[in-house]
Amino acid sequence: MASKVPENLLYTKTHEWFSVDGDTVTVGITDYAQQQLTDVVYVDLPKKGERKRQGDVLLTVESVKSAEDVFSPVTGEIIEVNESLGKSPELLNKDSYANWLVKMRLEKGFKPQGMSASEYRKFIGEE
Repeated sequence: MASKVPENLLYTKTHEWFSVDGDTVTVGITDYAQQQLTDVVYVDLPKKGERKRQGDVLLTVESVKSAEDVFSPVTGEIIEVNESLGKSPELLNKDSYANWLVKMRLEKGFKPQGMSASEYRKFIGEE
């Protein structure tokens, strides 16, 4: 089944999506990632105020099949976590784009970089 890959987002090789609005970055996992995980049963959310560097483990998503780390696509501070995923982790399977994981404030001077939607589709072999 082809994955949804919205055009307005940036993507990582570790299957995170992110959007940048000023110095706020919203982070989630891609539709492709949730399909690979299958039934998500737990999201180990980080704490507000934690600082993460690009490439650091942000949190872990567990499914009936496996547990996978989600990596920070940027360097900055976690300013909001999606608490609803703590109660209803299966929301990631319903719509991994509507159900973001965290919002971060970019570290001053950090320039976010990611793949475009077409680059990501090529990367996952769905072009």
